[in-house]
Amino acid sequence: MADPRVKKLASILVNHSLGVKKGDKVLITASSELAKPLVLEVYREVMKKGGEPLLNIGFEETAEIYYKNATDAQLKSFPKIAAYQAKNIDCVVNIRASVNKKALSNVDPTRLAMRSKVMSPISNIIVNTKRWILCNYPTNALAQEADMSLEEYEKFLFGATNIDWNKVKKEELKLQKALDKASVVHIKGKDTDLTLGIKGRKSIPCYGNYNMPDGEVFMSPIENSAEGHIFYEMPAIYQGREVTGVRLRFKAGKVVEASADKNEKFLITMLDTDKGARFLGELGVGVNYGIKKFTSDILFDEKIGGTVHLAVGRSYEEAGGKNKSAIHWDMIKDLRKGGTLSLDGKVIQKNGKFCL
Repeated sequence: MADPRVKKLASILVNHSLGVKKGDKVLITASSELAKPLVLEVYREVMKKGGEPLLNIGFEETAEIYYKNATDAQLKSFPKIAAYQAKNIDCVVNIRASVNKKALSNVDPTRLAMRSKVMSPISNIIVNTKRWILCNYPTNALAQEADMSLEEYEKFLFGATNIDWNKVKKEELKLQKALDKASVVHIKGKDTDLTLGIKGRKSIPCYGNYNMPDGEVFMSPIENSAEGHIFYEMPAIYQGREVTGVRLRFKAGKVVEASADKNEKFLITMLDTDKGARFLGELGVGVNYGIKKFTSDILFDEKIGGTVHLAVGRSYEEAGGKNKSAIHWDMIKDLRKGGTLSLDGKVIQKNGKFCL
């Protein structure tokens, strides 16, 4: 008998997040076979709604095999079948069930960047034109990364996902209203003094319609507006690599100086992926105060109440963003100890607490 928590999550994903309706072609992807319980319940829910489910279940180990054996020609080969699939589906449920989050740690980052460039058109199709939802399924690897037992992680995950998302929506709309009226965002905190232009850009409240769990309001800053510097207390994780002590300095929107205490070479390599990789694609404000602990998983960590996250690389067209890049790398700034978030000179958050 299926875990009732899994059944409830599947119902939320299919009905609340995607709003699957009769005739929808729904791609259900999973990074490993460990996601089977949730895959089956999502499949069942899609069928009940009259949709047409299509499965894409992977083996996480294949990524390591691919990058260690692929020739440059294979890395640069565009997957036409995957592109056709992306164009012809209506929805995507992407379930991450990691076996080993460090599987790609020793892969040459230039090879990862090369493949990211090739795959970016497909990512853009899905992100910008399809209904999609990303979520985790509890595994030992994810629990270990979060310094929890599997049972503790299960409670943590389902406690963050199986909630009243309509109630969350009402709270986020207040922040959205303030952001949409503003012209300049000012972020201050430890080793941080950064301004961003947002006039005319649209902020988007997130209440379970793209990520699960959710709890953020995001927007794409004006591309040439970032001025100042920022320090990220929390590790910045991308493609299985952990980069700590990241410091970035911006001028006219572009990262002109970058350093890190650990894996600095990887940071620089990713920033040099393409012309857009040194510009900001996103500013997100975390409002999920039920998530308090850093877990080394951006799906949860970027939602932590009292934090902001800024992503270098690809921006969001629906938010008015114009930056193009093969990468989108979220980095989290903690404002809960001495930090402030201001709009047009007015502080709206201090020490992680809103004062709207």
